[in-house]
Amino acid sequence: MAALGPPLRTLRGLLRELRHAGRRADRPYREMPAYRHILAAFRAHRVTSEKLCRAQQELHFQAATYLCLLRSVREHAALHEEYHGKGERSTEEVAGMVGFRLPQQPGGKG
Repeated sequence: MAALGPPLRTLRGLLRELRHAGRRADRPYREMPAYRHILAAFRAHRVTSEKLCRAQQELHFQAATYLCLLRSVREHAALHEEYHGKGERSTEEVAGMVGFRLPQQPGGKG
C-alpha cells in the first residue's frame, strides 16, 4: 500500500475536487455542506498532546479514499464525454480519429 502523505495535502485535494463539483452545480464550493463537514472533521481530529493519533490516521485514510473516489469520478466523466459514441460516423471521420487517411480513388472520385 502506498503512503498516505501529509493530511494537509489530502485536505487540499478534497477541497480542489469540491471546487470542480461546485462548478458543475453552479454554486460556490464554500456553501456546500460537504465543505463544512470536511473542515469540521479535519479540525476535530487534529493531533494534540491529549489525543492518540489513531483517530486521525483513520480519518486520513478515509479522506484519502474519498479523494480517490472524487478524482476518479471526475476523470471518468471527462473521458466518457470525450469518447462516448455520438451516433453513426462516416468512414473518413473514423479513419481521421485513429490517425489514418483513406486512399484516393483514381480519377478524382474519392
